[in-house]
Formats: sequence, structure tokens, C-alpha cells
Amino acid sequence: MIGERIKKLRLQHGMSLTELAERAGIAKSYISSIERGLQSNPSIQVLEKIAGVFNTTAENLLKEDDISPTKTIDSEWMNILQEAINSGIPKEELMKFIEFNKYKQGK
Repeated sequence: MIGERIKKLRLQHGMSLTELAERAGIAKSYISSIERGLQSNPSIQVLEKIAGVFNTTAENLLKEDDISPTKTIDSEWMNILQEAINSGIPKEELMKFIEFNKYKQGK
């Protein structure tokens, strides 16, 4: 169940198991065992790391119903966001840019 949802999200994002493991900072073999149902009770810390990669919450990963595709971000956007983080752009600056852009568009 949880493993199926993680795998579905990973594939929706066009992400390999290796890429998810690297981004989440979790062993590839451990994520694989979760996806295959061999590990059915991962810790909340592990779920939070995986959820962070997909810009969702551990709670959403645990929900019985499907995760809505509208709540996921495609891999290109995730790469852009990761690049912003890696280049040192603080969240506050990004939020200021978003607010400025909304203002410019009259929203």
C-alpha cells in the first residue's frame, strides 16, 4: 500500500529508484524494499524524507486513497526548485519573487 503509492509517485515524476534514494538521502535498497512491500512500516522520518522529494507530506503518503496528480509536481519543476535550493536562494526570496509576479499579473 504505502510502497505502491511511493512507486506511483516516483514514476509520475519520471524518477528512477536511484534518483529518489539520492534526493531523499535513503538507501536505494531500503526504498526498493518499501516499494516491493517487504518493508511495510517505514519510520515517519523516512516517510517525511520521501514526501519532501515529491513536495507532499508523510500524511498524504499514508492516505488510503490515491494521491491526486494535481498535488504532485512534474520532475522539471522539481529540478528547477532543487537548483534554486542548491544555488542558495532562501525560501523568503523565492516567496518575494512569487508575490511580485502575482502583483505584476494583477492577481
